[in-house]
Amino acid sequence: MILRTGLFARCGVRWLFRSWSLRFSQMAQGAMLRNVQKVLCVAEKNDAARGIADILSNSRMRRREGLSKFNKIYEYQCHMFGQNVSVVMTSVSGHLLAHDFKMPFKKWHSCNPLLLFDAEIEKYCPENYVDIKVLKPNLPVFRARFSEITPRAIRNACENLGQPDQNVSNAVDVRQELDLRIGASFTRFQTLRLQKIFPDVLAEQLISYGSCQFPTLGFVVERFKAIQAFVPETFYKIKVTHDYEDGTVDFNWKRNRLFNHTACLILYQICMEDPLATVVEVGSRPKSKWRPLPLDTVELEKLASRKLKINAKETMRIAEKLYTQGYISYPRTETNIFPKDINLSSLVQLQTRDPRWGTFAQRILDQGGPTPRNGTKSDQAHPPIHPTKYAENLQGNEQRLYEFIVRHFLACCSQDAKGQETTVEIDIASERFVAHGLMILARNYLEVYPYEKWSDKVIPVYEKGSRFQPTTVEMIDGETSPPQLLTEADLISLMEKHGIGTDATHAEHIETIKSRTYVGLTPDQRFLPGHLGMGLVEGYDSMGYEMSKPDLRAELEADLKLICEGRKDKSVVLREQVQKYKQIFVAAVEKANKLDEALSQYFGEVARITQEEEIYPVMPDPVRKCPQCHRDMVLKTKKNGGFYLSCTGYPTCKSAVWFPNSVLEASKDSSVCDVCQPHPVHRLKLKFKRGSLPAMMPLEFVGCIGGCDETLREILDLKYLQGPPRTLQPTSQPANSSQASRSLSCMTNRQDHPVRPPANTPTGPPAPLARTAQNPARPPDSTDENAIVCNCREPAVLLTVRKEGPNQGRRFYKCSAGSCNFFLWSDQEAEGRSDRAPAGRGDGGWGRSWSEGSYPGGGTDGRGDGGGGGGAAACKCGQPAIARTVQKEGPNKGRQFHTCAKPREEQCGFFQWADEIAAPAFPSSRSMGRGAGPNPKRTSSDSSVMPPTAKRPRTCGICHQPGHTRKTCPQNH
Repeated sequence: MILRTGLFARCGVRWLFRSWSLRFSQMAQGAMLRNVQKVLCVAEKNDAARGIADILSNSRMRRREGLSKFNKIYEYQCHMFGQNVSVVMTSVSGHLLAHDFKMPFKKWHSCNPLLLFDAEIEKYCPENYVDIKVLKPNLPVFRARFSEITPRAIRNACENLGQPDQNVSNAVDVRQELDLRIGASFTRFQTLRLQKIFPDVLAEQLISYGSCQFPTLGFVVERFKAIQAFVPETFYKIKVTHDYEDGTVDFNWKRNRLFNHTACLILYQICMEDPLATVVEVGSRPKSKWRPLPLDTVELEKLASRKLKINAKETMRIAEKLYTQGYISYPRTETNIFPKDINLSSLVQLQTRDPRWGTFAQRILDQGGPTPRNGTKSDQAHPPIHPTKYAENLQGNEQRLYEFIVRHFLACCSQDAKGQETTVEIDIASERFVAHGLMILARNYLEVYPYEKWSDKVIPVYEKGSRFQPTTVEMIDGETSPPQLLTEADLISLMEKHGIGTDATHAEHIETIKSRTYVGLTPDQRFLPGHLGMGLVEGYDSMGYEMSKPDLRAELEADLKLICEGRKDKSVVLREQVQKYKQIFVAAVEKANKLDEALSQYFGEVARITQEEEIYPVMPDPVRKCPQCHRDMVLKTKKNGGFYLSCTGYPTCKSAVWFPNSVLEASKDSSVCDVCQPHPVHRLKLKFKRGSLPAMMPLEFVGCIGGCDETLREILDLKYLQGPPRTLQPTSQPANSSQASRSLSCMTNRQDHPVRPPANTPTGPPAPLARTAQNPARPPDSTDENAIVCNCREPAVLLTVRKEGPNQGRRFYKCSAGSCNFFLWSDQEAEGRSDRAPAGRGDGGWGRSWSEGSYPGGGTDGRGDGGGGGGAAACKCGQPAIARTVQKEGPNKGRQFHTCAKPREEQCGFFQWADEIAAPAFPSSRSMGRGAGPNPKRTSSDSSVMPPTAKRPRTCGICHQPGHTRKTCPQNH
């Protein structure tokens, strides 16, 4: 059995991956490890991969090229799991997974930034890694920790494999999610607003926010404001000097200084009355200058900045490179205590060959070996930073930083500098003055550590009780001075003190506030806040939220440590922190004018914004799920007017429904379709142009775009939303008639108040009544054979048109309850009786509503048979229709239809599918459009049955049939 084991080495943040770590994936543990034959080892960087492979192969590895020229492949045999195995060693190009919001929240102008606190986040593989395939995702994973790429450390790590820490992984997830949510919401809030408020200055400026970045800026601003607010005070003091053969001794006043001129003057005058000095105390004691503590990351960053003038970001970049090349130990550590099991003598021995510090290193070994001074911090993961092998071919800053690390290591392994301090105290008119002298006895670590100074200060020998005449006794004045601007080392110290960021991210946060122009650097490399940085801090402070203070972030860092220790739940911390920052965000938006006012001090007059929506877009509600990718589809407005339904997965998914220009208004309705899947599919409120719909359809209604409504599907051309096949209903069933009537009656033709149908009534545009519409029958108990009934089967009411126009004075019937759209001119009703069967029977029917059609020639279905069954189809001209077949590619190719036999320019517009011809259920059946089939697509435009206010519908230019255009005309197929 071949067992493939993955060995990953990566360097992460301090509490995530605290070292280069090796990850072994294997199918069995314990005894089954003996069956391992092949091992895959993956390091974070090629230098580390080469170093590890060199150690494990005893320098017998074979190198070959991989898919990436930056990631070589090393193959070798080594002893592992108690047997010889084949190892393939390589490295990665970066993080395989990234965090971001799902579409559409990923786009800046997609939503109000407040929604980002609750938006869905996904882990995804970057585009340049899309070819990666997971072959065996269920393999167990092991990891081995080590802090230096040395034979001893690597072999020990491979022999002591352990499981990855789930608590640490949880803490990482929380940190990444919170940084994304908090940073993105505040960054968009600031940027979108301030770019519009100050377009002349900030139009192209990214104004970012980070919960670590902002407190870092706050330290700089706080120091600058302290300097601005500083008021110098004048002080006064008495100074005494005594000259001797080799120099001058300065005696300092034990009162130090006074801020009252008169008081100091009086004391000075008293001293001048008898200026003779008496030695009242002479003391001598040993004095030591302590050697440095072992080097951790923060100290490395600070000392490199102060002593070498290399900024923190560059320092860590060089340190990482030195580590991967095997010259130093892991450079990201909080430990300043050397563990007891580390062999310091062997590390010192490596440096004895250097001509600059080799002699000092040998002296350490000769005088009993290293005796490092230990600190108090330990992260229980890595030792302090120290050299792991001798380097003699480095150059530039790499050589300077390596030399500093070596000298610091040798200094802390050496002895403190020794000296003797002498203190002399004198009395002049009861005022005491003190002088100090120093004699260095042994320089010790100072011999190898030139970055610190300690010099002799010689004073003559004074005897207790002796008296002498001072050379000068004078009263001098001076002024208190303000604090200095922060250096990078000062800033890192404050960040560490207040728990802002980690040793791995300090340099990153400092670099960010520099790149955003929140701060700048003076010629002596001190931080000076810029106008934008000052305005942001002052604006949030004026709101009452000290977001530039470290307290908020320090609380989060404390919670993350508790997660790592298993003492706090990941979801609890996430929920608490999101809620806390969300409340602050809401309040900050409400008080955003304070931010504007603060920045206006630096950028001038504020540009007025009329509506808040101009800054923060409203997130459209999802209408339905995309049938292709199952993401949300939302209603949007086209640039040139009109509407369309777009998938939020764009541009990955390009599914969209473009509504025709005849749609004047479209909005999401609160009702949900019970039929369409995947649930929920919301209905839309639609308003159409006059003349764009068949005459009997209202211009405003609520319809479903999920595909269940064939009429709306045809009107909007919802090609991608093809609904399930519909079962043909026999036209003889009265239920179809009542359903059609209900479908029509549930809508309104009023332009301002669309009526939503009852819950148990199908919603949407009315199905064309040509499918099953029949003349409403009279109630069975009606005694008046001539009674006109509406679609509700109730007696209709006779009214008279009173509005001025061609129909003024004309009488008509309509529904007495107003619950249906029944309409009938009274004179049409009379004509119908004269040449039809008795009332309520035969082929005519009496209760014909305006929604029913009538064809010239006496027929009701376009066949010219007067509503009788059977017979060949006849067009509106009363002539036999001609049969044709659809030739154009599409779902109807090969389907036969009937149309007018006349030349195209003389055709009456008749159209009927051949397979939809069906005999009506009753001789009185009157339908319109293409026949009485269950799936009619067009409606009649016969004006003889139109209400007086109806306009002639828009018709096709070829067949003159409403409901389609030249482009989609069946006769053109």
